[in-house]
Amino acid sequence: MKRQLNILLAGLGVLALILSACGPAATTAAPTTAPTQPPPTAKPTEPPKTEAEPTAAAPEPPKEGDPYVVGAFFSTTGPTSSLGKPEWGTVAMLTEHLNGDGGVLGPDGLMHKLDVRKYDDQSDATKAVEIAKKLIEEDKAVVIIGGSGSPASIAVIETVTNAKVPFISVASSSAIVTAQDGTQNFWVFKTPQQNYPVAQVQADWMKAHNITQVASLGVNNAFGQDSMAALQTVAKENGFEIVWEGTFEPRDTDFSAQLTDIQGTDAQALIVHATPGEGAPLTAQFRDMGFEIPIVHNHGIGNQAFIDTAQDAAEGVLFPIGKLLVVAQLPDSDPQKATLQQYQSDYISAFGSKPSTFGGHAWDAFTMVKQALEAVGPDSAQIRDYLEANIANWVGISGVFNITAQDHTGIGKESLVLVEIKGGTWVYVDPQDYANVP
Repeated sequence: MKRQLNILLAGLGVLALILSACGPAATTAAPTTAPTQPPPTAKPTEPPKTEAEPTAAAPEPPKEGDPYVVGAFFSTTGPTSSLGKPEWGTVAMLTEHLNGDGGVLGPDGLMHKLDVRKYDDQSDATKAVEIAKKLIEEDKAVVIIGGSGSPASIAVIETVTNAKVPFISVASSSAIVTAQDGTQNFWVFKTPQQNYPVAQVQADWMKAHNITQVASLGVNNAFGQDSMAALQTVAKENGFEIVWEGTFEPRDTDFSAQLTDIQGTDAQALIVHATPGEGAPLTAQFRDMGFEIPIVHNHGIGNQAFIDTAQDAAEGVLFPIGKLLVVAQLPDSDPQKATLQQYQSDYISAFGSKPSTFGGHAWDAFTMVKQALEAVGPDSAQIRDYLEANIANWVGISGVFNITAQDHTGIGKESLVLVEIKGGTWVYVDPQDYANVP
């Protein structure tokens, strides 16, 4: 009995110890607020991906549409060929570059190659009209560029106007864009400077030399007549006298009769209105006959053919022209310099020689057409409207253009510089130095 009681007491003691260990501590108080949430545990590091993330698909290039047909005609043979050849070459170069890059991105979202139909008018205005009709009626050109000589450009005005096809000329006569009533020919534009601002630069040089009497000798065609008329206007405005005025025929090579007449006058300078075909042999005869007065040409002689033909007789010849010939001598601040340098570099790469100002006129015309086609597509009427309304502060080779309904040329005296031929090359003449040249 005693032994059983001891076993019972021992079991109760063990049970009391177990209950004491499992019960809550006596000092723990009940919480008065809700417990805060425990901090989130960090997510386990994700294993490295074994496959590349999918990339967005590259946009599809524009699809190709029908070619845009552009017409062109230049004088690559005949007396105006020294103008037409660089114009033809420039258009061929630009077309190759453009089509090599896919063509023109039209307003329809498609890429269109340019199908440029080019023809040689053989320096013949009648041939130019035949070509213009072919371009419009057979080739279905929506716009035409070209007309190396003023006679050819003037001859096609009626054709393009009747057909309502815009034409950008690369010749200089004011009659190309200005009708007899003084308005602008609706369907015609041009990229070279007119002859009036050329005569203004010539007048600035005369003033620097106190020259008041000059002789004026020009080719008897639309270009020469327009240039001579411009000099007459500027002479009246500036108070100098044209004491002798005469002409010669295209393709002439003997100018001795006219030059002999000039020797009997009081002319202090000779102003010549010609292109290299006649201007170069005229200059050579002028030197051979022993003239001691200066000879000043207009911008019609601005290519290497003049120097190559006139040779030593070209030394000291002065003429106003666009800036391309003296681009390396322009200040870096000139707004045209970068564009001129790029064109010169491209042309040298393509042909191995420097371009002429005449090629630059074609660059301007082609690039304006490209820009119009990008904006409005192959609609002749909309191309015309685009050219008249959107060529503003437009940096080209011939100048910085601002074409309006009242001015289908868009550049003037500000686009010209005076150049002297020295040592067989072109030298820029600063206006401050006019009195010192030649």
